[in-house]
Amino acid sequence: MKKLITLGAAALLLSGVAQAQELFVNIHSGNAMAQGAGLVLAGQALEQKASVRVLLCDKAGDIAVVGQELPKLKPRDVTTQQMLQGVIKAGAKVEVCALYLPNTGRKPTDLMDGVTPAKPADVAAHLLKPGVNTLAF
Repeated sequence: MKKLITLGAAALLLSGVAQAQELFVNIHSGNAMAQGAGLVLAGQALEQKASVRVLLCDKAGDIAVVGQELPKLKPRDVTTQQMLQGVIKAGAKVEVCALYLPNTGRKPTDLMDGVTPAKPADVAAHLLKPGVNTLAF
């Protein structure tokens, strides 16, 4: 059975991620702090050797677009795009949802390296696998 984990329960999830198999992080908020929270937890899960997949939808897809002006978040003074680059370098699979590009007028070439358009059937199959924990922001 799949679980939707809120930020308040994220610490519980991450305490078991070392044994956990996979973490799926769906970020759809346009709020930089919510986006950052999802990316911080994705990064922490990667450090704990979990497999991480990030799906960016709605306004969160904008952080994957090259050339975006984004606010810096404290305490590290980094943008969500810099955080996204970090999780990609650490091994996360990152995608924008299938609706993002056609509804924003953007093309795959507008996305930063390491971000691809999602294929809904692949995402659904991934979510249906046993042991995939889900976070949503």
